[in-house]
Amino acid sequence: MKAIIPAAGIGTRLQPHTFNRPKVMVPVAGKPILEHIAESLFDSGFDRLCVIVGYKKEAVTDYFNARYPGRFTFPVQEEMKGLAHAVLYGLEDTDEPALIILGDTIIDMDFGRFKDSGENIIAVVKVDDPSRFGIVETDYNSFITAMVEKPEKPKSDLAIAGAYFIKNQKKLKSAIEELMEKEIKTRGEYQLTDALAIMMQKGERFRAMPINDWYDCGKPETLLSTNRFLLRSHGKNHGMCTDCTIYEPVYIGEGSRIENSEIGPNVAIGRGVTVRHSRIVNTMIFRDATVEHSELQDSIIGERARVSHAKGALNTGDEELVSGKG
Repeated sequence: MKAIIPAAGIGTRLQPHTFNRPKVMVPVAGKPILEHIAESLFDSGFDRLCVIVGYKKEAVTDYFNARYPGRFTFPVQEEMKGLAHAVLYGLEDTDEPALIILGDTIIDMDFGRFKDSGENIIAVVKVDDPSRFGIVETDYNSFITAMVEKPEKPKSDLAIAGAYFIKNQKKLKSAIEELMEKEIKTRGEYQLTDALAIMMQKGERFRAMPINDWYDCGKPETLLSTNRFLLRSHGKNHGMCTDCTIYEPVYIGEGSRIENSEIGPNVAIGRGVTVRHSRIVNTMIFRDATVEHSELQDSIIGERARVSHAKGALNTGDEELVSGKG
């Protein structure tokens, strides 16, 4: 069965970490965001993954074609016109179903629950500020009665959690094409919620499926939360530690050297990293970076960055130099 993953966006809110890579290739708990999603889909029985690429697309295509030959297709979204526009690139003229899952969202669930249901399903989660999300209203049977993209005055606290199971690709394709022909836009873009609303107007029913563990990777603070969650099941030590104390969960990549340091909890260290005489907590350090004589927490350190004598929370880009010594 097919899964469609929109992944063409720039990821402005994650800069500087998206200057040199698309958002879905930012590493979390030892792997790119998109690889965590892909492995979960494969485990749930989805055998065809269609990833919509755009910004720095070669970083995605080269990585996954090398590691998973023949299991991905990569349509290119040349212009960013909204989520519905992106999804259209992955849909076919077929009555077969498809799962749509956003490329910056980690959902802890068996996606096989969608395909076994035989219904149109939208994953939802209760949120404190529904005005930031697409939201749904439901009846007593959990069927969706209304969908609104980022409403000013929300009538519900059920946010769309970035996963949609569509029974019939052709019907969604037709709805998106109608959306674009009629120039129906919300906040200047073609929104998937508006296309799904068209399907509802034509008699399609959607059931809301509540989920618990839902993690957005779109901002540094939410990326760190996602890292904490994934480390529960992906914590491993492939590096060399000398005179160190490790507080699990921790991921340390191959070829990394940790000396005279305290690491963890909730720390992911990429390949080829050097850490000396430091204390690191709730932090992500990308490959080939160096951290020395520092106390870091709630930090993201870019590839090949060099940090010394620093303290507190940092958000450094690739190859950036940071020194606390004056």
